Amino acid sequence: MSKPPRPGKGSPGKSNGRIALMAGGAAAAMLGLGFASVPLYRIFCEATGFDGTTRRVDEAQAATIKDSGKTLSIRFDANVERGMPWQFKPLQRTDTISIGVRDMAVFWAKNDSDKPITGTASFNVEPEQAAKYFNKIQCFCFTEQTLKPHEEVRMPVVYYVDPAFLNDPDNKDVQQITLSYTFHVTKTPAAPAEDAKSLDQSKSAG
Repeated sequence: MSKPPRPGKGSPGKSNGRIALMAGGAAAAMLGLGFASVPLYRIFCEATGFDGTTRRVDEAQAATIKDSGKTLSIRFDANVERGMPWQFKPLQRTDTISIGVRDMAVFWAKNDSDKPITGTASFNVEPEQAAKYFNKIQCFCFTEQTLKPHEEVRMPVVYYVDPAFLNDPDNKDVQQITLSYTFHVTKTPAAPAEDAKSLDQSKSAG
């Protein structure tokens, strides 16, 4: 009775094993690339207005923009993530601006807690196709914001809508742009010095 042939290099068992190993390696590489590319993705979005992200420009770029003579309504929206002890709102819900002319909106925030809280604001523009024409020169969302216990602040946003907006057929029926912000906690408060001191003393006593 002849013996069954031994699997060689091209056998299905080994081939499937190699495919599984390669697939696993590719998945791990893609996961690592995903984490590494988050900052790059945000930079890309800010440069292009992709995914409803507003564009960030400097003073030199803003100085080249001309007044179009056309107006547009801007609506402002403000939110805080669940559990964040802040109040946050725009001081003006809507504004009518001249397209191509810089304008300023002011938001108000207050820390209702007894501890300092640091937050970062994420932002979005609706409708999404208008985002690449919405340019911010100055914004509290560019950096983290720390409010002391019960501190309240006013935070400006200096922006303009690029006149190229008027030539985009995707925006021909857009009468209003909504700029929305949501604050998220980015740093938890440090333990008070007296609490840390008491903890050290209890450890020493033990």
